[in-house]
Amino acid sequence: MSVGQVGRDWNELGESDPLWAVLTEPGKKNNQWSAAELFATGCAQVAEDIAWADGLGITIRGGRALDFGCGVGRLTNALAGHFDEVVGVDIAESMLAHARRLDRSGGRIRYIHNTADDLRFLEDGGFDLVYTDRVIQHLPPKSGRAYLRELMRVTRPGGALIVGVPDGATSYVRAALAALAPNPLLRSFQRRVLRFPAPMRMHAIGRAEFADVMTRAGGTLCATRPYGADPWWRHVRHLVVKEPRHAGEALVWARPDGRSGAVAGPAADPAADPAADPAADPAGAPSA
Repeated sequence: MSVGQVGRDWNELGESDPLWAVLTEPGKKNNQWSAAELFATGCAQVAEDIAWADGLGITIRGGRALDFGCGVGRLTNALAGHFDEVVGVDIAESMLAHARRLDRSGGRIRYIHNTADDLRFLEDGGFDLVYTDRVIQHLPPKSGRAYLRELMRVTRPGGALIVGVPDGATSYVRAALAALAPNPLLRSFQRRVLRFPAPMRMHAIGRAEFADVMTRAGGTLCATRPYGADPWWRHVRHLVVKEPRHAGEALVWARPDGRSGAVAGPAADPAADPAADPAADPAGAPSA
């Protein structure tokens, strides 16, 4: 399956049942979501994730934010409540038409249609927060990893990236079915049996592989937590901080004992907190 096919599928979903496609909750298919109800879930989610980061000593509000795979703007509008400027990017023009119509930000959001396999139109380090949820999972694995690297590229040094993506299936049988079933068979099953307006292919990325991709792209995986109750997939959100360019910028993570550690900046002063000295931890920054 190509990125082009993903775009065609999501354009069809945007024309048929856009709000449900963005958040596939039971009982909401066939246009049963109201925009107000859907957007309220986005506000709650973003507020919860900002509080999560705050609890780890990572402040990510203010400045510029990117919502990658923004759909109808569920999370984009929520981010606009915490940031001065938000850019929403999506592969489906039909989704963006709804997003522009539903924009309640008062001019703080800019939506961009992108069908390329990268984000070359966005500058390096241009965003204080990059946010993507329930998006990478729908891309072909190679493209998903490439986009993760691009998302880290456009995050400013010392900025944060939050990624929601399954780290695996809920059983070995389901994992095998997802990995081995031919794409035409899965597409037919979703259309004919599940009655999806258009197929949604799913791909997980394990935590170890995700951390490796982030490390190679210049980031540190600070924390991971589960969310949702999907019978097929284990959904998690990852919080990543891009490595700072200068010693004065602090990169903070959650320690296993519940304290915070840092690789640079005032929080890393061994005199203030010997446990935060990177030299005392040859394994580097631990993940939560």
